[in-house]
Amino acid sequence: MAAAPKDLKTPLLSSSHPPSDADHQLHVPQLILNISDQETHTNQCSISINTQLDFDENPYGFIGSNGFEVPGSTTVDPFRNHTPTIEGVYEWVKVLLCVPIALVRLVLFGLCLSIGYLATKFALHGWKDKQNPMPKWRCRVMWITRLCTRGILFAFGYHWIKRKGKPAPREIAPILVSNHVSYIDPIFFFYELFPTIVASESHDSMPFVGTIIRAMQVIYVNRFSHQSRKHAVNEIKRKASSNRFPRLLLFPEGTTTNGKLLISFQHGAFIPGYPIQPVVVRYPHVHFDQSWGHIALATLMFRMFTQFHNFMEVEYLPIVSPSEHHKESAARFAEKTGRAMARALNVVQTSHSFVDYMLLSKAADSGQENPSLFVVEMANIQQSFHLSSSDALDFLDRFLSMNPDPSGNVKIQDFLRVLRLKPCGLSEKIFEFIDVGKNRRITFKEFLVGSAHILKQPLFRQACEAAFTETDMDQDHYISQQELGASLMPAIGSLSTDEIRRLFDLFDEDGDGRISKDDFVTCLRRNPLLIGLFSPHFMHKDLVSNAAAGLLEEMV
Repeated sequence: MAAAPKDLKTPLLSSSHPPSDADHQLHVPQLILNISDQETHTNQCSISINTQLDFDENPYGFIGSNGFEVPGSTTVDPFRNHTPTIEGVYEWVKVLLCVPIALVRLVLFGLCLSIGYLATKFALHGWKDKQNPMPKWRCRVMWITRLCTRGILFAFGYHWIKRKGKPAPREIAPILVSNHVSYIDPIFFFYELFPTIVASESHDSMPFVGTIIRAMQVIYVNRFSHQSRKHAVNEIKRKASSNRFPRLLLFPEGTTTNGKLLISFQHGAFIPGYPIQPVVVRYPHVHFDQSWGHIALATLMFRMFTQFHNFMEVEYLPIVSPSEHHKESAARFAEKTGRAMARALNVVQTSHSFVDYMLLSKAADSGQENPSLFVVEMANIQQSFHLSSSDALDFLDRFLSMNPDPSGNVKIQDFLRVLRLKPCGLSEKIFEFIDVGKNRRITFKEFLVGSAHILKQPLFRQACEAAFTETDMDQDHYISQQELGASLMPAIGSLSTDEIRRLFDLFDEDGDGRISKDDFVTCLRRNPLLIGLFSPHFMHKDLVSNAAAGLLEEMV
C-alpha cells in the first residue's frame, strides 16, 4: 500500500469528476486505523476514512472531534464544613460559658507548643546526617515533644480519645494510610506513633510546625513537579524497606475533607507494594463540625477552644496487602485499600481530588458566592484527558475572567470577550460546541471538559503547526498583525484594527510585537478552542491522511 502524501496542501477528497452539489458541503474525515498482526511474516494494515461529519455544524471536525459529553457529578461538596458559623441558642451559650476556659486552654496550648519546640530544637541541634535514621538519644529527647503534643490535644478539648484496634508491628506493615479530616489528625499520630510523614514543601517554612515535622524525618514533595513526586516515591520505598526508620504515615487523599466521604487516593503510598495498614479517623459531633473544610484556621481553633469536649475516634483496620497479581498495580492496590476504609467509615469514595480543593479555593478567593460549583471531580477528568493540575487551574482563571453569574454560568457575550472574538457564525458555533446543555450558558465543567477534549485530539498539535505555517504568509517564521488579520478573515469576516490588535496581543505571549511559533502554539494550548478559527485553512487540506501516514511509518 502506498504511503499517504505528506503535503498538507493535497486535496482531501480528490476526484477526477466535476464536483456535485453534495461536494460543496464539506465533510470532515474521521480516521479509522485497523491493524491486524497475523502470525506470518506480513503485517496487514488498512486505513479507512469516514466522511460523515459536517464541518458547518462542528468547527473541530477537521481535527477528528465528534463532540464530547460532560460526565455527571455528585451533588456533594466533600470540603464543606457544615457548621462554619455559630448557630442556635445552645451553641452561643456554650461559647460564652467556655470563653474563660478557652483562655486557660490557650495558655496551655502556648506553653506546650513552646516546650515542645525547644525540645525539638535541642534534638535536632548538630544533626546533619538526615539520610540516616535519627539517633536513639535524639528520639528519646523527642518524647518531651510527644508528651507536649498530648497536652496540645487536651487544650483543644480532646480529653480522651477512643481507639479501636492496634497498630500492626512496623516489620509487618511499614506504611499506614489514613483519611484526613482535621489538622488534629497529624497531631494525634505524632503523639501516638511518631511516624515519618510525606508533606508539602511549603510546610517547612511554617513557624514551630516546620521544625517539629523536620524531626519526623519528613519526605517533602512538590505536587506540581514530576521530579519531586518521583523523588518522594523513591524515598518512601527506601524508608519503608528498612526497619531502622520509623513507620511511614501518608494521607492519600492529599487534603482534608469533611469526613462524610472519601475522595480519590494518590498512589505514592501504594507504588512500593508493601503491606499497608489503613487507619480511619472520625469526629462524632452534633453542634460543631470539627473538619477543616473551607474555613479559616483561627475560626476552627476558636470553636475547638470553646467546646466542653471534642470527640475523636481512631480505628486501626486489618492490614491490606497487594496480591501477587496486582503487585505492580498501584491503582488497584489503592482501590482495594480505599474500599476497606470506605466500608469502615460507612461512606462512599468519590472521584474528587486535591485539585478540586485547589479549584474551590481559587473560586472562593475570587469572590464567587458558591465556590462549590467549581468542584468537578477532577480525578475522572484527569484520567480521561491526562490534564495536569496547573492546566486545570489555568482554565479556571480563564473561566473566572468571563464573569460567571451566581449560578456559575457564563453567557456568550462574556465568553467571546475573554477569547477576543467578535460575534459571528463561527464564534457562535464554537460557543454552541461546548454548550452541551444547550441553554445558551456554559458551566465551568463544560468549559474545562470541552477545552481538554480539544487538547486531547491527536491532530491538535499538527493543526497548530499547520495553522502557523498558513498564517506566516511571508515565511519569515513570525506572524505580524496584518498577517493574523488576513488569516482570520475567511473564518470571522472583516476585522477592525482594534479587533485584530486584541487578538494579536492574546497570541503574542512574550509581548515583543510579533508572534513566534512558540507564542502561537502556547496560546492555542492555553486557549484550545481558538484552533477553530483556523478551520477554513483545512477545508481542502489532507491533515488526517498526513497523520495516518505518520502513524504507519512509526508502525513499520
